[in-house]
Amino acid sequence: MAEVAILSGMKAGGMLIYTDGACSGNPGPGGWGAIVLSPEGRVLELGGGEPRTTNNRMELSAAIAALRRVEGAKDPLRIFTDSTYLISGITRWLPMWKRRGWTRADGEGILNRDLWEGLDGLVSRRREKVSWNYVRGHQGHPANSRCDEIAVAFSKGKPVELYAGPLLGYSVDLFPPRPEPLPDPVRRTAGAKKAGGWYLSLLDGRLERHATWPDCQARVHGKPALFKKVGSPEEEAAALKKWGLA
Repeated sequence: MAEVAILSGMKAGGMLIYTDGACSGNPGPGGWGAIVLSPEGRVLELGGGEPRTTNNRMELSAAIAALRRVEGAKDPLRIFTDSTYLISGITRWLPMWKRRGWTRADGEGILNRDLWEGLDGLVSRRREKVSWNYVRGHQGHPANSRCDEIAVAFSKGKPVELYAGPLLGYSVDLFPPRPEPLPDPVRRTAGAKKAGGWYLSLLDGRLERHATWPDCQARVHGKPALFKKVGSPEEEAAALKKWGLA
């Protein structure tokens, strides 16, 4: 049975945590969802929302809420999220932000500093026991889809019933997805190079690279996104710095 396989793998791996955030309008009404599975086979769903927020704040809020619920537990934590913003921030950018006094390279203050400081405080006490894992969003993984369902429901002001109980009574498959590398925000595709330039788009905290304008336009049209055409790695680096991603 899948439940037996999950629990057998967790004895050594510790707790499993899945998180996701959602926002309509960005800024606009938002929600977050999380699932916590303990080594003992207990499942806890969490959810919440705010009337005016951003997708990135909801991604951070989901992780913070889950970590607060397991604060004091001695088990290692494996956190799965589809937010490159969350993973990159906690594993790459945070030390640099702190050295700079919570400012970006251009001197501007870091967005969502209050949440980053809260997350840093929760993680720093057990940093060696927390692993951050990327799972592609909206790709069919049951736990990621369930977190998204919870987040969207709270963003719409229609909270769903949250489960708390044994894994054997839970309808969502929590088997950990195959590990995936975090998308590289500075990698350029061969197709883009041949075209003499490429397009960057930043939407809901996720950076994507496009070889043609129609591809970029399809993603950003009518949405609160940032986008720019660049023709060299230096131009891309400058754009990422301006957007607070460097």
